[in-house]
Amino acid sequence: LKMNKNQINLISENLYIFELPELANVKAAVQAALDTYAREVMGIAQRLEVTQSWSLTNPPGAGMHGHTHSNSIVSGSLYYTDLPDPPANMVFDRYKHYRQIELAVDDQARNIYNTPYNLVTPKKYDLILFSSDYQHFVEVNRSQKDRHSIAFNTFVRGKIGNLKDVSELNL
Repeated sequence: LKMNKNQINLISENLYIFELPELANVKAAVQAALDTYAREVMGIAQRLEVTQSWSLTNPPGAGMHGHTHSNSIVSGSLYYTDLPDPPANMVFDRYKHYRQIELAVDDQARNIYNTPYNLVTPKKYDLILFSSDYQHFVEVNRSQKDRHSIAFNTFVRGKIGNLKDVSELNL
């Protein structure tokens, strides 16, 4: 894939790589995971479908700036090859937005669901799915090898809203 400069790392010129015939099996595996996530984690009837997909390379000394994904519901990162050592964590910050009420969590009660920050150390074949509005970044690659991943965004397909409430929308 042809790669272009993207602030501090590299991004594929093709921003729809799951449409490449050679990635059809990868796209199908990601879709199966999204179907499970929508049903079992989100508890929704609609289908999450990939809207864009791209390849990222973090050369030695490069990370990924903090960002969110607009026009997307769930985003993901797929680690399809060996990662450098150390692999550079993906860091999620749940609370970059205004919160009406702040309820402090007891330090002894902290877990992956209520902590303000989560660090994920990816491994080969990991698929990390997360809410697209979570601020996240990738730590600097401190190894001597490139760090590769595929990222993607999703949106729902199906009916949302309610006919009788005059809020129905078919996507």
